[in-house]
Amino acid sequence: MKKVVSLLFVLLLSVGVMVGCSNSTKEDSASNSKEPKQAASQFPVTITDGSGEKVTIKEEPKKIVSVIPSNTEIAFALGLGDQIVGVSDYDTYPEETKDIEKIGGLEMNIEKVVSLKPDLVLAHSSNNVEGGVKQLKEMGITVLVVNDAQNFKQVYHSIEMIGTATGKTEAATVIVEDMQTKLKDVKEKVKVVTADERKKVLIEVSPPPEIYSPGKNTFMDEMLQIIQADNIAGQLEGWAKMDEEAVVTANPDVIVTTHGYRTKDPISEVLKRNAWGDITAIKNKQVYNINSDLVDHPGPRLVEGVEELGKAIYPEIFN
Repeated sequence: MKKVVSLLFVLLLSVGVMVGCSNSTKEDSASNSKEPKQAASQFPVTITDGSGEKVTIKEEPKKIVSVIPSNTEIAFALGLGDQIVGVSDYDTYPEETKDIEKIGGLEMNIEKVVSLKPDLVLAHSSNNVEGGVKQLKEMGITVLVVNDAQNFKQVYHSIEMIGTATGKTEAATVIVEDMQTKLKDVKEKVKVVTADERKKVLIEVSPPPEIYSPGKNTFMDEMLQIIQADNIAGQLEGWAKMDEEAVVTANPDVIVTTHGYRTKDPISEVLKRNAWGDITAIKNKQVYNINSDLVDHPGPRLVEGVEELGKAIYPEIFN
């Protein structure tokens, strides 16, 4: 009899444990099912955007239009790919953008944007702010003008702004911290570069007859500073026009082009320039081309751009 009672007790205890586990599982599932709503609970949110305007976003955006590639890259990095319904004609990254509706280039197609019925348009302060953006706002469409970032600190702000506007604040924090960690690692690597070993660099974003190179207050200048290289255009402001004589006089050790997307074999084109024959970079064939998107799109991939510049300029350190 005692054995029977004991057996019944064990059975009842087992059932109780199973019920408890079942309830726990249901509670966990219920908790998980509420996660998307937690993001929505951040709304409404008011943000001072890149144009200085206060923008209130009432609900978590479900349909987003991005009018510039850097905003698109940030949005995808935040995990918003499924919400992006429109991108600019210039968007090529990530690959999924090729299947997304195009809304125009420098001048956005307002009718196309409106037809997509976006909850949020991610514009940019370098875009036609007084034109297209104004029209969209007058039509009652929520537009966030993202700041025109010119350095890493401002890029972090752009990422955080878009994260806040879309309920992805935690993801934005992770991205920014990851970028900061990688840049810290790069800075550690280049500590071995002494003052005598620093290389002079020309970054050519446009070839002759009008040579343009990034001067101070540009991403590329900051990138060269990070990897302990000297920018021969560093005394000039912004996107600076340089004549060939100035380049020859500066005598760069390394030349990096970023116009390979429109110049056939840019490296050979630079190496065969007659007037540049005495430049150290030409003599030593230290001429490289890198993907322009990695060094001029103010988004998460800028760190990759720093690393690519590092590989070109100090291969013994970065390769």
